[in-house]
Amino acid sequence: MATFAAAFVAAGLALAKVALVIVAAGVLVRRGVLTETIVNSLSTATVVLFLPCLMFSNITEHLDPHALPWWWVLPLVAIAMSVVGLGLAAVLFAGRVGEKRHLLPIAAMQNAGYLVLPVGLALFPAQFDTFALYCFLFILGFNPWLWSVGKHLVTGGADGRGWRGLITPPLVATLSAVTAVLTGIAGHLPQVFMDAVSMVGQAAVPVATVVLGASLGVARLAPSGHGWDAARLLTVKLLLLPAVTVAIVLALDVAAVDPLLARFLVIESAVAPAANLILMVRTYGGRERELSSHMLLAYVACGLTLPVWIALWDVVVR
Repeated sequence: MATFAAAFVAAGLALAKVALVIVAAGVLVRRGVLTETIVNSLSTATVVLFLPCLMFSNITEHLDPHALPWWWVLPLVAIAMSVVGLGLAAVLFAGRVGEKRHLLPIAAMQNAGYLVLPVGLALFPAQFDTFALYCFLFILGFNPWLWSVGKHLVTGGADGRGWRGLITPPLVATLSAVTAVLTGIAGHLPQVFMDAVSMVGQAAVPVATVVLGASLGVARLAPSGHGWDAARLLTVKLLLLPAVTVAIVLALDVAAVDPLLARFLVIESAVAPAANLILMVRTYGGRERELSSHMLLAYVACGLTLPVWIALWDVVVR
């Protein structure tokens, strides 16, 4: 009971930060302080400038292949987890996958950093440096997948570029940074350049959170006419995907080798959908109203299910 209470409070506090921004941004949008033009401009700036700078600076600063020779495993795990989620969603949407493909990323692509890091800090303060490193390595594989396949699915090719639309600024920034690290170029980049990139990148998280809040803050909690779709999405994202992850982590006995890594994977599988999905539809087009409604419902539900999975895992491994 004490474990459940601690996990519930920690995850609840992390989600409360997002909720406060949603409420504040929603009020500002409804009162006309944040206009549609302003929110769209913030979204575009985040996608083409702030987020790529954040990705480039983080990867070039933290990725050390010599210190972590197995660094490439977690990026692959991130993609595999998302593929499983897409597969589960495709099964539940059998016969209508083409029509509902814009919803599949909600079920399979999570808020891998902005939400996971606060939860990890609250739950594992003494081990947070290691937890954050795991999160960074996971995102290293997840972000290119999210900003290529995820973007194509959630926008439905609304930008008119087809599969050419897989090439986005965040994807280019990620691949460029990894190449710079592996070739040794990163160590020769001027410090003044890296400081400037890092400074710009620091705006990504707060601005993206405001855009998320502006979109979710005016969304309706229950998607009108899409209740069955919402039920299937929540079933995959918050129940089936975590359950499959727990089963695989137990089968591989990850906890015996690295208990923190096992907990990290369970948390990653159980968090709410990626906030960047909102940025994608605002920047490239898509069904924003429907997406926002499903996202809002998922974030509300995650406030209850995430602590349950964290507590359940601690009970299982004891």
